[in-house]
Amino acid sequence: MTERFATTRRTALTAAMAASLGIPAARAQDRYPSRPVTITVPWAAGGTTDILARVVAEPLRRATGQPFVVENRSGASGNIGSNAVARARPDGYTLLFGSMSTHAMNDALFNNMPFHGVDDFTPIALLAFVLNTMVIHPGVPANTVPEFIAYAKANPGKIAYASAGPGSTNHLCAEMFARMAGIEMVHVPYRGGAPAVQDTVGGQTQLFFSAGTQTLPHVRDGRLKLLAVTEGRRSTLLPEVPTVAETLPGYEMAVWYGALGPKGMPADLVAQINGEINKALMQPEVRDRMAAIGVEVVNQSPAQFGSVLAADAAKWSRVIRELNIGMTSA
Repeated sequence: MTERFATTRRTALTAAMAASLGIPAARAQDRYPSRPVTITVPWAAGGTTDILARVVAEPLRRATGQPFVVENRSGASGNIGSNAVARARPDGYTLLFGSMSTHAMNDALFNNMPFHGVDDFTPIALLAFVLNTMVIHPGVPANTVPEFIAYAKANPGKIAYASAGPGSTNHLCAEMFARMAGIEMVHVPYRGGAPAVQDTVGGQTQLFFSAGTQTLPHVRDGRLKLLAVTEGRRSTLLPEVPTVAETLPGYEMAVWYGALGPKGMPADLVAQINGEINKALMQPEVRDRMAAIGVEVVNQSPAQFGSVLAADAAKWSRVIRELNIGMTSA
């Protein structure tokens, strides 16, 4: 167990007094964690967020001596699981591994949101930037982005694209693509990235914009065709693969994932969890495993992550308004 996590922080008397006064439990306990910690993933098992959570959970368990249990609570484009964490006690025992979509986009996409993606959470750690890909089913007669656009224009409404739900980055990627390319497609939402990619592999949908964690294994097996990446410039991991912007100038989507907690977590507790997560991400075996599936892990302070979160929430709110994407109930 690490020294930081094992350090005595309160006496038993202080803990009893704190409990009677309603002070968050993490500040009253002798050490953190003294019991299992729940990492909520607001998407179905098998998706990118779920993969990251499970990779990080094991080194956290080894470092602290307590289980970090991944709980998938999918639905409503990530809002169900995220809202559960927003309403939890800010004691460090309920964490969220969320995505850019849930915290920088959903507020602009949905009416009657149950939480605010920036104001109702405590930023803990920016986890990673994930290579984002544009893939199609092999049955689509196209091998490049221009060829795909030409095919879609010749077959309006016959291309179905998958997403992890309305308002997800998959959805927004495809919507931006359709608007900029001048094509008509059908949106098929799922309850997470895993079932979305499986139906694209199976041919029920023909197009999917998603992280390489989900798509690249199928590309290597020949079950999906990789046409492009969505970042502003070519990836060092796949330098031979063009960007969408090379066909549609100005198109860009760089996807990040982060660890957050409920609003009001004590700063010293946030710093402790941030430090342990960053240690886990920087372990060579973790970095190598992530790089192999198109994930670039990062090491940032809570304040740095908070700045990224606020800036992207402002950016994507503006983009969503400019695209005039209709809002629906959350």
